[in-house]
Amino acid sequence: MAAKDVNTKKVASKVWHNGEFIDWDDARVHVMTHAIHYGSSVFEGIRCYKGENGSAIFRLNEHMRRLMNSAKIYRMDIDLTDQDFCKGAVDLVGLSGLEECYIRPIIFRGLDEDNPAFGVNPFPNPLDAYIAVWEWGKYLGEEALENGIDVCVSSWTRITSNSMPSMAKAGANYMNSQLIKMEAILGGFSEGIALDDRGFVSEGSGENLFLVNNGKLITPPLGSAVLPGITRDSIIAIAKDLGIEVVETTIQRAGLYLADELFFSGTAAEITPIRSVDRITVGPGKRGEMTKILQDEYFKVIRGERPAPNNAEWLTPVTYEVGEKKSVAGVN
Repeated sequence: MAAKDVNTKKVASKVWHNGEFIDWDDARVHVMTHAIHYGSSVFEGIRCYKGENGSAIFRLNEHMRRLMNSAKIYRMDIDLTDQDFCKGAVDLVGLSGLEECYIRPIIFRGLDEDNPAFGVNPFPNPLDAYIAVWEWGKYLGEEALENGIDVCVSSWTRITSNSMPSMAKAGANYMNSQLIKMEAILGGFSEGIALDDRGFVSEGSGENLFLVNNGKLITPPLGSAVLPGITRDSIIAIAKDLGIEVVETTIQRAGLYLADELFFSGTAAEITPIRSVDRITVGPGKRGEMTKILQDEYFKVIRGERPAPNNAEWLTPVTYEVGEKKSVAGVN
């Protein structure tokens, strides 16, 4: 039941489905599934890292709490708790045999094949929950962590909070993200930055954004149509722990060009420096000093080499072993 190779990527041979394990190849849905037609899904992205004391999942509880909050916003009253998802993730990673992996829990509106309902109204459709894990390297490239990437400001505006709730990590929101990402790639950039409906900086297609000016760490507020990122929250806590002043405020587009340093944050992107915006060099045109400090401390925390700020419990060890139903403390 260890990992298998799919197109040269290692994936877990099992998938968690509504509390039970099924084979990877059996994790399929009907073509008339509501989520396929109307985007009615919420999901999370979580990483498991190998550290000094073995493999551990980073901020598992916070991620699953956000998953349930996203489901609540979209009136998805699923008969599972955040702790059910936590235990499912720990067990699945343990079964996979992967020491480091990406974890994708998802809740979506499916199809009752005995009594199918078609149309925008989501309520007649049953809810399905899955967790899958696979081996996934650096989202924007290994070299990007040191050298930085080139980005553009997108012509696409970020979704507004009263049209699509940006606080929910919902599949439908990522149609907006895809437009931003495709435009960037076709323009020769690695990523795009979206502005909100007022013209202030929001975030990347799948990352939060930080800039450094005069020794201060600055990031757009949640009111700028920003997803409340778990990595974003971690960086803010680590920065404050290091005595760095953190400011959450609106940022003008031109402020990106004039920043001393600029970087993306996210579970997939981790902390990725930005070396240019719209082909205007940012600061030294490479990873800045504060970005490196935050990178170093962040990676120490996720690998258990130093405690989290305020000694918070950010790491959930993977203790599940095949044939033994072990549970992690705090995950029942």
